[in-house]
Amino acid sequence: MPIGTITGGGLVGAMDIITISSPADIDHAVAQLNIPQFNVIYEKCSPIPLRCKPPGFASLLQAIIGQQVSVASAAAIWERIQAAGLCRAAAMAQASTEDLARLGLSRPKIRYAKALALSGLDYEGLAALSDAEVLSRLTAITGIGRWTAEVYALQALGRADVFPHGDLALQEAARQVFHLPKRPSEADMRALAENWAPFRAVAARLLWAYYKDHKSREGIG
Repeated sequence: MPIGTITGGGLVGAMDIITISSPADIDHAVAQLNIPQFNVIYEKCSPIPLRCKPPGFASLLQAIIGQQVSVASAAAIWERIQAAGLCRAAAMAQASTEDLARLGLSRPKIRYAKALALSGLDYEGLAALSDAEVLSRLTAITGIGRWTAEVYALQALGRADVFPHGDLALQEAARQVFHLPKRPSEADMRALAENWAPFRAVAARLLWAYYKDHKSREGIG
């Protein structure tokens, strides 16, 4: 299956794997979406962060660590894991439960990290799979839910049309940007995001940028 960026010419509009890998890709997607609210965010918050990460065990493990904890807590735990040299599957597989607990991992997170380390996941092979196949392959691993799989597909694989519908920051940003009466549920978010295909991953980047800017202006952090 051919893979290319959305500014890659002949791949656009074909049944191929389209990725976001440069600011030019974001520029192109925003122009194609042409949604007034997104255009305002684009003008106010540019450059929109790519949020790209290298594919592989470390990025997926980092996404697992970020589940249901604050950004600050996740960053602190991840820093300790890096310092302990546990960013490789082989090292994580050999680490003791006690050592991982001392680094700040909860008992469920320890189980998830171990499951990932022992999964034998073919990271390179994911690049050739469709979005649906990637999400299916990832969520089959203990501890990897839909949000984690979508975040990995968006950031590490650069998929152009993946959106983490259960992300609270995206839900809250959507509520404010589109003047919704309440924060949309995951199901509501899924329905709303259908309007942003085939560039839902860029819509997510825009909403994340808005959320960060809004928090900063409110002095939240």
